[in-house]
Amino acid sequence: GRPDAVARNAAAAAAQGYGAIKLHEIGVAEVQAARDAVGPDVLLMNDANCPWSVTEALEMAAALRPCGLHWLEEPVWPPEDFQGLARVRTAGVPIAAGENAGGLLDFKRIFEAGAVDVAQPSVTKVGGITEMRKIIALAEAYGVRLVPHCAYFGPGFLASLHIAATMPDQPPLERLFVDLDASPFSPWTEAANGRLLVPPGPGLGCDPDVALVQRFQAAPATVTR
Repeated sequence: GRPDAVARNAAAAAAQGYGAIKLHEIGVAEVQAARDAVGPDVLLMNDANCPWSVTEALEMAAALRPCGLHWLEEPVWPPEDFQGLARVRTAGVPIAAGENAGGLLDFKRIFEAGAVDVAQPSVTKVGGITEMRKIIALAEAYGVRLVPHCAYFGPGFLASLHIAATMPDQPPLERLFVDLDASPFSPWTEAANGRLLVPPGPGLGCDPDVALVQRFQAAPATVTR
């Protein structure tokens, strides 16, 4: 909601090597401020978090077109209005959605409606890695690009990291732009120059640092009678 803050943070992310930046804004001024701050070569996305009717979303998509968005994410309420999303695609801005979808059949409905340019299943919501692989195959069959949704730092992050690493088109992996004081999955959750390493161990690649978990564990409450 503050163009100056959006510009400052977008510029900081670009300076750290992030080649793609996602905003969470609902105003044109804020998105334009980010574009002005990072220049034309950084991919810029905007996740609006389902704030608009179809009519409002069409108006906003047209207003945002000069910002050169790589995609506009979840512009329509409710998120299950796939026909409405399909209408918003006609405004000429690529549309992304899918983090609220519950599994393979939801994505089949999304693809049949022609609702998205970019599908964004969340591994923690659709039923795990096996279901994600099915959705990836379905997206390929429909000719829809897929980028995993990943607003996590725990097992969901590690699973998304492995999934993205197996995809031949090398989709960007979403990482919240925060500096963690500590992480039980460090260093695998930390980006360097806009890139991440994939943990090589079995399962999700690494175990949590139990000593770190114990250090931050809350003390049991004292009970008095």
